[in-house]
Amino acid sequence: MSDSAITTRQRLLDVATELFRSHSIAGTSLQMISDELGITKSAIYYHFRTREELLEAVLEPLIAKLRELVDEASTQRGARAQADAMLRGFVALAVANRTLIPVLTGDAAVGEVLRSRQDWAAIVARQMQLLAGAQSGMAGEVGAAIVMSGISSAVGLDYAGTDEQMLEHLISAGRRTLGLRGHDVK
Repeated sequence: MSDSAITTRQRLLDVATELFRSHSIAGTSLQMISDELGITKSAIYYHFRTREELLEAVLEPLIAKLRELVDEASTQRGARAQADAMLRGFVALAVANRTLIPVLTGDAAVGEVLRSRQDWAAIVARQMQLLAGAQSGMAGEVGAAIVMSGISSAVGLDYAGTDEQMLEHLISAGRRTLGLRGHDVK
């Protein structure tokens, strides 16, 4: 692929992400994307045959990074260290991808695409298991679910502070919820 094709592909991914966030997956047509970019639909078809294929390309780097975070957290010694590593990694990923996380968690079309991936359920199950591991039973499971949905919701909102401040507050709140008080950010 030429440099201009790579640049066009990246611009497509960036614009698609923003339009998916603003209008939902179902509410975003390839025509909208081509209009926003000032290119023809055939230029989009050169890179992606369908909107779903474009969505997969938007999601793939995030899914790969999440898989990597789960693998890294799994190598930590002890359930508390694993939960803390998973929390810190997910918060950093979510803050770095503030425009994409709300799309990932809040759009039914994304859920359909993710459910069609064999690896997705295993990645999420392992992530939840790692987060829940610091507390036994239902307390750990509920805490993990609250942390996951809380982080996903919080990063989509506009705050007056910096991303670094958001990162610190989300980690601190997550640690309290997961019973990792000894790890709080000061």
